[in-house]
Amino acid sequence: MAAAAGVNVQTVRYYERRGLLPAPARSLGGHREYDQDTLTTLRVIRAAQRLGFTLAEIEELLELGRHRGPRPGLRERAQAKLADVDERIAALTVMRSALQDVIDAGCADLRSCSCTPGCPIPFPEIGVRRSARETTP
Repeated sequence: MAAAAGVNVQTVRYYERRGLLPAPARSLGGHREYDQDTLTTLRVIRAAQRLGFTLAEIEELLELGRHRGPRPGLRERAQAKLADVDERIAALTVMRSALQDVIDAGCADLRSCSCTPGCPIPFPEIGVRRSARETTP
């Protein structure tokens, strides 16, 4: 089953211990026997992880999905996850721009560059002496 889902055996066992996957039936020889539903659940877990959901969030979503009828919560959680992704993209875009500015400015040394006017590194407090008021608790 691990190979069919593209994971290693230890991942499957970990998910079993966490309760994300049901304990498998055992053959007379003690080998684990998995059904198609377990494989589907494992693939769902992996897909949800690729979308950025944590195992704790996936556990909650799986629990909601075990109830009969409509499965509330997935849409709302996906919207919240999308908002989180958008925030991270915005932060990474700012970071990328600052890094490109550093490259374009030819900064070779953090200490000397940060002390020059027009330095693109976004740490103005580097090389600036703190006042007595800022250093006292």
